[in-house]
Amino acid sequence: MTRFVEVAETGSTNADLGALAAGGAEEGLWLRADRQTAGRGRQGRAWTSPTGNFYGSTLVRLRPSDPAPASLSLVAGVALHEAAGAYLADPAALSLKWPNDLLLAGAKLAGILLERVEQAVIVGIGVNLANAPDLPDRPTATLASAVSPSDFAQTLAAAFARWLGRWRGEGLTAIRDAWLARAHGVGTALRLHAPDGEAIEGLFDGLAEDGALRLRLADGRGRVIHAGDVFLI
Repeated sequence: MTRFVEVAETGSTNADLGALAAGGAEEGLWLRADRQTAGRGRQGRAWTSPTGNFYGSTLVRLRPSDPAPASLSLVAGVALHEAAGAYLADPAALSLKWPNDLLLAGAKLAGILLERVEQAVIVGIGVNLANAPDLPDRPTATLASAVSPSDFAQTLAAAFARWLGRWRGEGLTAIRDAWLARAHGVGTALRLHAPDGEAIEGLFDGLAEDGALRLRLADGRGRVIHAGDVFLI
């Protein structure tokens, strides 16, 4: 059952919801803040949080029969694509980029952060509804819609619940296929910065069965990537 908690300001919705998860909070809880003072992106990066954008997190309780927890990033991506597309005249301008970004005309519109808390996963999502913060390493975009963060939360939560149900009922293959249908095209040139500092360039070659990124290198070899920052070239 979906339940919403909204606050004017907090440090991090992911951190707050993680504490609630550890205390026994039930799946379906969403926490949204007008502003975060200590928001986080992947690998501990600060997440700029100007008022007017969407900052929220939800809780998924893991079940023994669930697909791999990391694949919830694909669930969140497809749900986010659906929710944002509901407020655009041309939803085809949206595309998903592995592992956690939603792009609008090639610029970052939204991001996803998964964090594990015991037998639960906190799914954090930030969306540029009204303001596109300047980032040093990539262009950003805004939805430029009159939708309020509260209304967007309702749309996103409904989409996430539907796709979470498919993840559990149909398995990872159905979610992987849905994600690929909404991603930038196979053959897109990418640059990857691996956690160990290695830089890799190649062409997008889809996703592996477990949701990992497949790259086609210049010499024709394939490489499967499980972690890293990805940039369009």
